Amino acid sequence: MKNLQKEFLKILTDYQGIIHKVNLAYFRSNMDKQDNFQEIVYQLWRTFPTLINKEKPASWIYAVAINTSISKIRKDSKLKFYDVVPDFTVVEPHEYDENTNYSKLMNALYKLNEIDKSIMLLYLEEFSYEEIAKIVGISVSCVGVKIYRLKDQLQKQLNR
Repeated sequence: MKNLQKEFLKILTDYQGIIHKVNLAYFRSNMDKQDNFQEIVYQLWRTFPTLINKEKPASWIYAVAINTSISKIRKDSKLKFYDVVPDFTVVEPHEYDENTNYSKLMNALYKLNEIDKSIMLLYLEEFSYEEIAKIVGISVSCVGVKIYRLKDQLQKQLNR
């Protein structure tokens, strides 16, 4: 058990940037990012014993992180909203300048649906079409078509 924990912590330390990238693409508030980060780590730990290729865990981490994020968004969208306003308000500071190319890209990515966001995130990380298809669960040809259309759509949004 100790070796399994050490191995998991080593992988988590080496690849935690993936989780942060996925969180950045899916969530705006720091609280949501932190909650989702913990849930992703839990899901990674839960499925770690079934990981076959522990030498190259990036695809596995992306798949778990994306699926966990989408599940959280779907679960949160089912929450009930009330007419009563809470007694407090949370104001979060901006983490980046809204005029930078990076922030413009992130704002454009926020507008995509969950699957399209996942595809573009993986594409930007230079995953092959085959790897993206496997992680997202669609055909390779569909990945190619979606990437072509999404690049065009994002380009139009960025040039506004």
